[in-house]
Amino acid sequence: MRKIVAILVITLTGILALPMKGFCETAARIDTGDTAFILVSTALVMLMTPGLAMFYGGMVRRKNVLGTYMQSFVAIALVSLQWILVGYSLSFGPDIRGIIGSLDWAFLRNVGLTPNPDYAATVPHMAFMIYQAMFAVITPALISGAIAERMKFSAFLIFILLWTTLVYDPVAHWVWGNGGWLKNLGVIDFAGGIVVHVTSGISALAAALIIGRRKGYPHDAMTPHNLPMTVVGAGLLWFGWFGFNAGSALSAGPLSVMTFVATHTSAVAATLIWVIIEWVHRGKPTMFGAATGSIAGLATITPASGFVGPMSALAIGLLAGAVCYISLNMKSRLGYDDSLDAFGVHGVGGILGTLATGFLAQKAINPAGFDGLLFGGSGLLLHQVTGIAVTVVYSFVVTAVLLKLLEWTVGLRITAEEEFEGLDLSQHGESGYTL
Repeated sequence: MRKIVAILVITLTGILALPMKGFCETAARIDTGDTAFILVSTALVMLMTPGLAMFYGGMVRRKNVLGTYMQSFVAIALVSLQWILVGYSLSFGPDIRGIIGSLDWAFLRNVGLTPNPDYAATVPHMAFMIYQAMFAVITPALISGAIAERMKFSAFLIFILLWTTLVYDPVAHWVWGNGGWLKNLGVIDFAGGIVVHVTSGISALAAALIIGRRKGYPHDAMTPHNLPMTVVGAGLLWFGWFGFNAGSALSAGPLSVMTFVATHTSAVAATLIWVIIEWVHRGKPTMFGAATGSIAGLATITPASGFVGPMSALAIGLLAGAVCYISLNMKSRLGYDDSLDAFGVHGVGGILGTLATGFLAQKAINPAGFDGLLFGGSGLLLHQVTGIAVTVVYSFVVTAVLLKLLEWTVGLRITAEEEFEGLDLSQHGESGYTL
């Protein structure tokens, strides 16, 4: 025990001794309005993960509500720490051959209060870092929807730590990092269609296939235990998504306004078309369908949000509601158990939105982007397809390998008895409801 304490003291002493570039500096080029906007956006995106916990938590059975909450909540702590120590450096640090960032910014060394012009020229570098941390946090939490009600908590912790390091960080560097090879190729992703939704959605599909179905699926009733909780969670996600997308403009100005409007337009269009299709298809519109449709619209507009106008966003939202509705209804026919539709909403939505960007992007909206096929651009769509294909294959393969390794070592699934008892009691020794 004394040796462990001594090692911790030495390690912490070394970390505290690391130089913090620009920590006490100020810079005339910092814009206080932009900085305030990024800090508020950071808080909005952080709120999305507890919102996701509510969204997912309401959809599971009562015996699994706290276990489902815990998977999202612990991601805030674990992934944030990984990001501060090495994740930010791997994702955005000085480029190594277009593949990964170096460790020059590990432990936030050389990340201070002066802006980094490669990423956000008017806000402190550390503000950009903590904003991006919230994207890293919610992405592995999205995957938990595919394996809800049956994964060991210990395995989940190891998995999200390894997945963030080996999947999220490299793909973030490829698409967003200065020097990233997909970015240099011409792939555009305004707020995370590829980096967040394709990686998490495809990884969710791999996880659902490898970990297997819940006991009794699809024959036993596994209906949501608290739909009002899910609706409140959807509302929090919608609210936070304005920070997610509009905040990705990295400044308070015309582009963030256009992105805000595009985000909302897609969400409302997807909600309404989902309700209409469900009404025709099943005879009644449901609150659960409306909530799911809104998230589909938000996920799908994410990569395009800063490159399209309101009418293009409307078209994307309509496509999102229709295509994601079909994908969710195909699940039962294909037989896989993506418990909370992480693949059907985020994977399908992310791919659809990234393709839509290749058609509908306009340099008139964002001069930093490219014109899509419908606005005279000839190469963007091919680049978007390349980005999707590479990310799908990489995410699926690495996730499958990680899960198989965990299955052979610590084990992935709780026992049949624990699954019958529920995650709350078997994994955490507490119950969400005592009455």
